[in-house]
Amino acid sequence: MAIFNSVFKDDIANYLSSRKTVRSVSTFMNDVYCLSSFDKFLASTGLQEKAITEPVFNGWQKTLTGKNITRACKIVTVRTFFKYLRSLGVSVYMPVVPKVIDGYSPYIFSDEELSRILSAADNNLFAKKQQNPYMKTEFPMILRLLYGCGLRIGETLALQMKDIDLEGGILTLLHAKNGKHRLVPMSRSLTAIMRRYCLAMGITGSPEAFLFPRKNPERPITIPSARYRFNAVLKNLGIALPNRKRRERGPCQHCLRHVFVFKSFAQAQANGRSIDDSVPFLSIFLGHDSLRETEKYLKFSSELFPNALELFEQYAGAAFPEADYEK
Repeated sequence: MAIFNSVFKDDIANYLSSRKTVRSVSTFMNDVYCLSSFDKFLASTGLQEKAITEPVFNGWQKTLTGKNITRACKIVTVRTFFKYLRSLGVSVYMPVVPKVIDGYSPYIFSDEELSRILSAADNNLFAKKQQNPYMKTEFPMILRLLYGCGLRIGETLALQMKDIDLEGGILTLLHAKNGKHRLVPMSRSLTAIMRRYCLAMGITGSPEAFLFPRKNPERPITIPSARYRFNAVLKNLGIALPNRKRRERGPCQHCLRHVFVFKSFAQAQANGRSIDDSVPFLSIFLGHDSLRETEKYLKFSSELFPNALELFEQYAGAAFPEADYEK
């Protein structure tokens, strides 16, 4: 646990202690980081009275840097702590929840790009000498889970054999983002590939074994390691987004999750299912807290699928009408 020094040091420590068991690891660490920054600011002001006034809050808010959404998240985190202080009888100024513009646009890989990426991974192309002897086998499987199931990279790398039902083709995701648990089905073809992968890795029948181990099999490979290899493949294949606009995401590993969502919507529409009916189910499948979180998956930067894009934009416009947001 971090060390706090302000007049609220004990309150912050107690607050974080109460949240540790009910928050995911990543969310909890974000709370620790944010409140540590707030505590440091309070200590620097020499505040002695146990009260948070509007000028004190505004002084801290002026120290925030980064994107609008990053600053907004920090304010929300501190605001939640303020509610805790109020429950203790502390006089606290309660800031308004900030609103931000979400102009985010992901990159959608074309089928041709996906084919090239998977081929490069399967043939271990562009790989420098690796310390992890398993990487050439692991990397193609990682990409297929990201693309075939729409998983987050952290969820993927945390998988152990006990989380895989090789008969039913079901993945059990524990302690995913926002502390959620969920079941994710694999297609029959992906399940067959997974069986062969587990046999090749020699982990079938070992429930505690990580699906994607490092050289030391007691730990999984890291997110930066997987990201570095994926970016190297993109660079060598010449897959990039020229003249990228502000908030427009260039090709990256996480975009495989967006491709999964895009193709799921397209398939649903082709099978006669309405987008309105598909969105709630897909939101649950992806592990989102709300339909609002799923909204950004209806925004696409590519012009490869104009008919589908028009359909998605019509849906998004009806479900999530424009509002006047503060920058």
